[in-house]
Amino acid sequence: MTTTSPATGEQPLDDDAQRLAELGYKQELRRKWSGFSNFAISFSIISILAGCFTTFGQAWNNGGPVAISWGWPLISIFILIIGFCMSELVSAYPTAGGIYWWAATMGKPVHGWFTGWLNLVGLVAVTASVDYGCATFLNLTLSALFDGWAGTLNQAFLLFVIILALHGIINIYGHAIIDVLQNISVWWHVAGAAAVVLILIIVPDHHQSFQFVFTERFNNSGFGNGDHNGLMFWFFILPLGFLLTQYTITGFDACAHVSEETRGASHAAARGLWQSIFYSAIGGWILLLAFLFAATDVDAINKAGGFSGAIFETALTPVMFKIVIVISTIGQFFCGMSCVTSMSRMTYAFSRDRAVPGWRLWSKVDRNGTPVYAIIAGTIAGGVLTLPALYQYNGIPVAFYAVVSVAVIGLYLAFLIPIALRLRMGDRFRPGPWTLGRKYKVLGWIAVIEIAIISIYFIMPFTPAAVPFSDDFTWSAVNYAPLAIGGVLLAVWLWWRISARHWFTGPRRTIEEQGVAPDVANTP
Repeated sequence: MTTTSPATGEQPLDDDAQRLAELGYKQELRRKWSGFSNFAISFSIISILAGCFTTFGQAWNNGGPVAISWGWPLISIFILIIGFCMSELVSAYPTAGGIYWWAATMGKPVHGWFTGWLNLVGLVAVTASVDYGCATFLNLTLSALFDGWAGTLNQAFLLFVIILALHGIINIYGHAIIDVLQNISVWWHVAGAAAVVLILIIVPDHHQSFQFVFTERFNNSGFGNGDHNGLMFWFFILPLGFLLTQYTITGFDACAHVSEETRGASHAAARGLWQSIFYSAIGGWILLLAFLFAATDVDAINKAGGFSGAIFETALTPVMFKIVIVISTIGQFFCGMSCVTSMSRMTYAFSRDRAVPGWRLWSKVDRNGTPVYAIIAGTIAGGVLTLPALYQYNGIPVAFYAVVSVAVIGLYLAFLIPIALRLRMGDRFRPGPWTLGRKYKVLGWIAVIEIAIISIYFIMPFTPAAVPFSDDFTWSAVNYAPLAIGGVLLAVWLWWRISARHWFTGPRRTIEEQGVAPDVANTP
C-alpha cells in the first residue's frame, strides 16, 4: 500500500489546475486549502465530540457496554477499510463531485445519477443530525445555566434552526477564514476530548469495573423482553447498537468534495481521508471508554434513555458537568459548520453537471469562489428533513435516530457504488499516486459486504412500537429512514426512467484541454 506524504504547498498550483482540466473542469473554487485543512474537514465532520455524545444512547440501549467497548473498534476497522478504498479513488480523481464523479466515470451515467442523489441526501441528513444534536446539547447547557430556560423540545428545535442558519452564514461570508476554522476545529476536538477524558478519570468518586465495561450487556430496546443472551440479542439488538460507530465515523468523503480547493490534492485528499478515520477511531474509543467507566448510576442512565448527559450529570460536580457539555456543544458546532461546507460543494458539483433542478442557480459561485445558493438550499433542506424531530416517543428521540439512519444509509450506499465499480474495472483502473495495489480486491469486497449489511440493519424498527400492525404501533415511534431513503430511490428511479436518461450524460466538461483526454472512458 502506498502512503505517500501529502504536498502542502510545494507542488505548483498549475499542476493541480492541470489535473482538474484533465478531468474536464476549470478551476472556479479557490485552491488555498493545505493538506492539513483537507484532513481537518473530515476529522471535524466525523467529530467524536458530536457522534459519541449524541448517539451514545443508541448503543447503550441496544447492547450496552459491549456494543461500545468492543463494537466501536470492530466497526472502526471495517470503516477504515472503506476509507482505504475511497482514498485510492480520490487520489485518481480529485474533484468536488467526489464519489458521484467516480461512479459516473468508472461506470455509466446511471451509476453517477444514483450515487449523486444518495450522497446528496446523506450529506443533507448528516448536516441536519449534527446540528440537531448540537441544539440538544446547547438546550441542555442553557437549562443548566439559566433557571428560566425550560429546555423543551420546541426550544431545542428553535436552537436547531438558529444553528443551521449560523452555519450557512459562516460558510457564505467566512470564505477567507473557513479553512482556518477547520484547523481550529481539529485542535478543539483533540484538546476537548482529552479534557473530557481527564475530567471523567479524576472527578468521579468511583468508577465502573473492567468487567462491567467489557462484558456487561443491556437490552433496553423493548424487543425480546429484555433478553441479552439469545440469538435475537446477538444478531439483531447488538448490531442496532453499532449505529453509534457507523454514524460517528462518516462524512469523510468531505476530503474529496474540497479536493478542488486543496493544494496537491491527489496526495493530500487521499491521505486526509484515511487518516481522519484512523485518528477519530482511536480518539473516539478512548473517549467512550471514559464514558463507560464513569457510568456508575446505571438506573439513572436507563431512565434517561441512555442519554450520555445522564453520565456526566450523575458522575460529576455541577461545574464539571457544565464544562463537559460546553466542550461537546462547541465541538458539535464546528462539526456542523464543516458539514455545510462539504454538502454545499457536493451540491455545487452535482449541479454543475446539471443533475439538480435549478442547477444554474446552485452551480453559481460568487466573486470569492463560494457556492452561496448551494449553501442556502442545503441548509433549508436539512431543516425540512428534521421536522419530525418535534416529536418524541417515550422520551427517546426516535426521529433524530431516523435522521441519523438516513445519513448513514445514504452516504454508505453512495460509497458502495464506486467501490463496486472499481472492483469491476480491475486492471483497467488507472490509479493516482496513492494506490492499494493488488490489495484492492480483498479490501473492496470487505467494504461492499459491510455496507450492504449495515444498510439493512438501519432501516429496521428501533422499538416494538414501530413494528407495523403490532398492538402498540404508533407513527411517532416509526423509523422513517426506509420511507425517506425508499422514497428518494423511487423518485430518482422514476425520474431517470421518464426523463433523465435522455439528457443526463454524467460529468460535463467545463474546459477543453487540447491533447488531454480523461483517464477512464465511460465503459461498463
